[in-house]
Amino acid sequence: MDDLEKAILISFDESGAVNSGLKEQAVAFIQQIKENPSVCSICIEKLCFSKLVQVQFWCLQCLHEVLRVKYSSMAPEEKSFIRKSVSSIACCEPVHANDSSSASILEGPSFIKNKLAQVVVTLIYFEYPSIWPSVFVDFLPNLSKGAMVIEMFSRVLNALDDEIISLDYPRSQDDVAVSGRIKDAMRAQCVPQIVGAWYDIISMYRNSNPELCSSVLDSLRRYISWIDIGLIANDAFTGLLFDLMLVDGLLDQLRAAAAGAVLAMVSKRMDSKSKLSLLQNLQIRRVFRLVAGDSDSELVSSVAALLTGYATEVLECSKRLSSEEGKGVSLELLNEVLPSVFYVMQNCEVDSAFSIVQFLSVYVGTMKSLSALTETQLLHVGQILEVIRSQIQFDPMYRNNLDVLDKIGREEEDRMVEFRKDLFVLLRNIGRVAPDLTQAFIRSSLDNAVSSSEDRNAEEVEASLSLFYALGESLSDDAMRTGTGLLKELVPMLLSTRFPCHSNRLVALVYLETITRYVKFVTENTQYIPIALQAFLDERGIHHPNVNVCRRASYLFMRVVKLLKSKLVPYIETILQSLQDTVAQFTRMSTSSKELSGSEDGSHIFEAIGLLIGMEDVPVEKQSDYLSALLTPLCHQVEVALLNAKSHNPKEPLAQIENLQQIVMAINALSKGFSERLVTATRPGIGLMFKKTLDILLQILVVFPKIEPLRSKVTSFIHRMVDTLGSSVFPYLPKALGQLLTESEPKELVGFLVLLNQLICKFGTELRDILEEVYPVIAHRTFNILPRNDIQSGPGSCAEEIRELQDLQRTFFTFLNVIATHELSSVFLNPKSSGYLDMMMQLLLYACCNHKDILIRKGSVQIFIRLIKEWCAGPYGEEKVPGFKSFVIEAFAMNCCLYSVLDKSFEFRDANTVVLFGEIVLAQKVMYEKFGNDFLLNFVSKGFQNVHCPQDLAEQYCQKLQANDFKALKSFYQSLIEKLRPQQNGSLVFR
Repeated sequence: MDDLEKAILISFDESGAVNSGLKEQAVAFIQQIKENPSVCSICIEKLCFSKLVQVQFWCLQCLHEVLRVKYSSMAPEEKSFIRKSVSSIACCEPVHANDSSSASILEGPSFIKNKLAQVVVTLIYFEYPSIWPSVFVDFLPNLSKGAMVIEMFSRVLNALDDEIISLDYPRSQDDVAVSGRIKDAMRAQCVPQIVGAWYDIISMYRNSNPELCSSVLDSLRRYISWIDIGLIANDAFTGLLFDLMLVDGLLDQLRAAAAGAVLAMVSKRMDSKSKLSLLQNLQIRRVFRLVAGDSDSELVSSVAALLTGYATEVLECSKRLSSEEGKGVSLELLNEVLPSVFYVMQNCEVDSAFSIVQFLSVYVGTMKSLSALTETQLLHVGQILEVIRSQIQFDPMYRNNLDVLDKIGREEEDRMVEFRKDLFVLLRNIGRVAPDLTQAFIRSSLDNAVSSSEDRNAEEVEASLSLFYALGESLSDDAMRTGTGLLKELVPMLLSTRFPCHSNRLVALVYLETITRYVKFVTENTQYIPIALQAFLDERGIHHPNVNVCRRASYLFMRVVKLLKSKLVPYIETILQSLQDTVAQFTRMSTSSKELSGSEDGSHIFEAIGLLIGMEDVPVEKQSDYLSALLTPLCHQVEVALLNAKSHNPKEPLAQIENLQQIVMAINALSKGFSERLVTATRPGIGLMFKKTLDILLQILVVFPKIEPLRSKVTSFIHRMVDTLGSSVFPYLPKALGQLLTESEPKELVGFLVLLNQLICKFGTELRDILEEVYPVIAHRTFNILPRNDIQSGPGSCAEEIRELQDLQRTFFTFLNVIATHELSSVFLNPKSSGYLDMMMQLLLYACCNHKDILIRKGSVQIFIRLIKEWCAGPYGEEKVPGFKSFVIEAFAMNCCLYSVLDKSFEFRDANTVVLFGEIVLAQKVMYEKFGNDFLLNFVSKGFQNVHCPQDLAEQYCQKLQANDFKALKSFYQSLIEKLRPQQNGSLVFR
């Protein structure tokens, strides 16, 4: 063993026994050898005499790197020496007369042979066919030496496919050109001989060396896509491949490799007529029986992939061929293979390249134009429905996870929701082409699911119900209401069925969702209202043992009530009695806020009750009794909780607060069923009850001013009362707004401003007195919280705080806009507020010019337009707000209407920016109307001059501004800005 061999062994050592310093020396030594000009000769020499696999691998790796990097600079003699040596090694011939080791390379481990194949392929890349035209021809006579050379030849062909030819990997244009060059040369020179060798090898070794034949078939599969298909698609070769698949007793790996080769034939691109002839000649029915074996076996998986690939190609032929004969043959072949394809879909692991949904969707799509389906097509549609049902079923192994909805259950449910989407689209398409069959299948599925064994019952019932639910999306409202087809039987059957597995969460949920979807049928068939109500009110719905089902049932029941409305009046007493325990439970002291968080918090049951008892169809006395029976105990609970809190001896303070939240949510939801007209005009007594309730709930803000969740719930109720009580809410507003103003944190301020925006939009100028009182406080707090310029974010800043500041800023700008657009701008000029006028103007000016949010910029410009219209009488009128006119002309007009739009960040390709630009142009028009030449002289003489605007363009601007064509003005001003931009050179300074 010489120094190089020792160094290689040390560098490859992974045992940890070698000193790190020695290993570094070894690596440095072999690196020096790599840089030796004679390194290729050294490597060939070692390959001829060393039997150490580490040395062999290093030498082959080194040859590969040198060829790849330095080929163009190598001498012809060196290239020739490497070529002959590598060819000799690959063909099991001695490189030298005393060569003792090169043959051992072919007997070595796979990674050595793969690396040798890689070296051969690198030479082919550079030299075939111009320099080394005989590379493949040289190999062929050596195949008679036996399995070692045959295997090496297969490895070279496979490496050639992986490294150069295959389109499964991204290739550069140069690599694609090299691939084309090699394929063209092989087709012209040696492909028929190679195919002949493949046939002979498989025939000879099929029994004695099936692994070798599998390797040869893998090469064949790879090359079929670009060689002459006639070389394979003939009686001899095709017969051999089918013989391999069909003969029992052969190695599964070999039979599966034969199926892979036939699939490559089937998938080869060619014109549809030739493809159909090829598919017809295969007589694919011969392999149908093979998929009935062990679904986990390699053979069954490969034959399954073959059948699905074959069916896909037949279907493509049927779409592309226009002749009746071609379509007839395609249909015949498709009808023949489809039963096996359906079996594969339901029982085998389907190849990832095959999309079940895509294939079935295309097949179903071919039926859309048919007036009636044949018996065979109807049979196939039924089998497709079976496939869909089997595909959408949950695995029973996840049953407990899904029921308690732990992390695993949640992930599986999310996965299945996504997976089902395309399958349900397919189901709806089938429902359109074969509606009666689809409904009959669902009815049969439900019947079978009910009677199936308990260990499969839940998953089968859930799948059948999900099919029925999904089908509803393809039905019109009229079809739902009238009960078209079998719906007359299916919906009553659904309503009256009690599944043994109804305690299962998924079954209960999809059952209720399905009833809700088909409740339109009940609106026309009112005899089913009692059993529909029962499904929601008993243990299948609101009284289900699973809390998630209860909440969802409450929400869905509310939707059902909205739809049925007055038809439920005769059942109100029954419904309220059934819900007594649920109503009481919702506001229990022990209820955890965590349990009742989220959009389905259980309060929907109160909304449903409100919708029921809030109808004008309910007699006034009963309505009053119902509402009083609900509000009185709830308000009493609030008063008791507030008394306990005031006594400084609250019982379970956290539970009290949670309880209060629940009560406010319940009352809020309850009030949604009562219209403003009913509580203020037709039945004011009902309105009085809500006013008293509002008065009591406002006390919560006094006793618990700093409990944010409670503030939020009470604020939400105030919003509701504004809509419900209308102007009669006014006497309660000073107290409510006063209490809400006690907190000045950004989050609380945002909620307060949102409430004010609602009040202004509803009552307009009626709110002026209240606004004049609260605006100074709002302005003081907001200007103290918000920065004058941008809200800074970066290292050390809190993301939550920044988000709250951004929310406050956005809401405050909306608030100013709402005031300005509702004829309330005089609030800004009130003596109590005038001290904040300059700060407001500076904030708006900065926002107009610089804010990153284009919508805020647009809103700020709109505020200026509104204020100019209201505060400026005209060119010669008296100045209503001293200094405002000069501020607008000198600051707003210059900075916003000129300098900001000249900045390159003002992107005219953005749709929102174009809308902002329109507002800026409108502002100029308004300023000219109000200020006349005062605006024009300053803007044109001073502003345009500063930005180097040519005189002729300035004159054109004046003409456009003075004309009445706004669209022309906007278009001209945009072109003017785009012409002026290149002249600025970053010289603009916002003032």
